[in-house]
Amino acid sequence: MANTKSAKKMVRKIARRTEVNKSRRSRVRTFVRKVEEAVAAGDKKAATTALKAAEPEIMRGVTKGVLHKNTASRKVSRLAARVKKLG
Repeated sequence: MANTKSAKKMVRKIARRTEVNKSRRSRVRTFVRKVEEAVAAGDKKAATTALKAAEPEIMRGVTKGVLHKNTASRKVSRLAARVKKLG
C-alpha cells in the first residue's frame, strides 16, 4: 500500500490513466471488429468504409500509447489485405 503523499497521488493518476487507456483500447477493438464483420459478410463496400474509419483510430491508439507502432501497422496491413482479397 502507498505510504507517502506522492505515492498515493501516483496511485490515483495510474487508476485514471488505466480507465482512459481501457476505453481507448476498447474503441480500437470495436473499429477492428466492424471491419472483420464486414469481411465475414463478404460486403466489400462496407468493409472498405469500415477500414477507412478504423485505420486512423488504430493509429490514434499509437499516439496515445495504447498500441505499439508496429502492432498497429501490422493490424492495418492485415485488415487491408483481407479487404482487398474480397474483390
